[in-house]
Amino acid sequence: MWLSIREGKSFWFAIAGAVILVLYGVVATLQPSDFGRVYAAYGGFFIVMSVLWAYKFDNFTPDRFDIIGVCVIMVGVFLIYYIPRK
Repeated sequence: MWLSIREGKSFWFAIAGAVILVLYGVVATLQPSDFGRVYAAYGGFFIVMSVLWAYKFDNFTPDRFDIIGVCVIMVGVFLIYYIPRK
């Protein structure tokens, strides 16, 4: 949506962004697990996808700290969602 509204790209970018945002909200609520953990995991993936989106569509080149941050986030997602609890 940012590209459409702020940078004058095609209206279809706004439509695609709106659909993705709606799906992002809906998919999280349909998960059978604890919503807080699912939401945290989706938040981590959202950050990773934001960096990938910026790289692909905004000509952003992530530096080593961006890459390290993404790796740390994915470790956090793994810990929050997949570590067994009593």
